[in-house]
Amino acid sequence: MAHSTCLRLVVNKDFPEPRKIQRAVEILERGGVIAYPTDTTYGIGCSIFDKHALDRIYLLKGLKRDHLLSIVVPDLSDIARYALVENEAYRIMKRLLPGPYTFILRATPEVPRVLQSKRKTVGIRVPDHPVTLALARAFAKPIISTSTTVNNKTLFNADEINLHMGHGLDAIVDADHIDRPPSSVVDLTGPYPVVVREGAGDLSWTAV
Repeated sequence: MAHSTCLRLVVNKDFPEPRKIQRAVEILERGGVIAYPTDTTYGIGCSIFDKHALDRIYLLKGLKRDHLLSIVVPDLSDIARYALVENEAYRIMKRLLPGPYTFILRATPEVPRVLQSKRKTVGIRVPDHPVTLALARAFAKPIISTSTTVNNKTLFNADEINLHMGHGLDAIVDADHIDRPPSSVVDLTGPYPVVVREGAGDLSWTAV
C-alpha cells in the first residue's frame, strides 16, 4: 500500500473553524482531491470543473468512466443552476433538504458532460452536515460526491481513509467517525418519485 502524505485537517464537526475550511477550499481551488464528511459517510470530492482531479477520483476508486458521480451544492437555491427543477420536485426538495438524499434531476448545460448520464441527468446532494455545508458555501462551486468505498469496504474515519486512500488524496477533512447508511437516491425526472437506492432518510413519501 502506498505511503500517504496527505494533509489531515481536524475540524469541529458542529462548528467548523473557518480557517480550516478555507485551507480545504484552497486545495480544491488548485485542483486537489479531498475526503470530507457528509451526513451519511465520508465523501471524496474535487471541483466538478477540474477534469484532471476527476480523473484522479476515478483512478483512486477504480471506477469505470460510465460510473456517475453526484455533486454537492450548499442549498436549494444553487440547484437550479445545475438542474431543471419542476414545481413538484422543488416542493419535495424544499421539505427534505438539507438531508441524506441524492436527487436525480435533468442537468443544465452548466454540468460537465462527463457527470451527466445518457439521459442528461445529474445526481445532486445538499447534505445535512455543518462541515459539508461550510465547505460548499466557501468553495462556491459544486463539489464531487462519491463515497469512501474501496473493494466494497466503506471507510468510516480519517485513519481508515488515510490508510487505504491517502496516497491518492491531497487532504482529509477529519470530523470524527461517521457510520451511517449511504444516501437514498431518488429520481425526480418523471411524473412521480422513483427510488433508485434505499439508504438513509425516510422514503415513505415516495409511495404512490
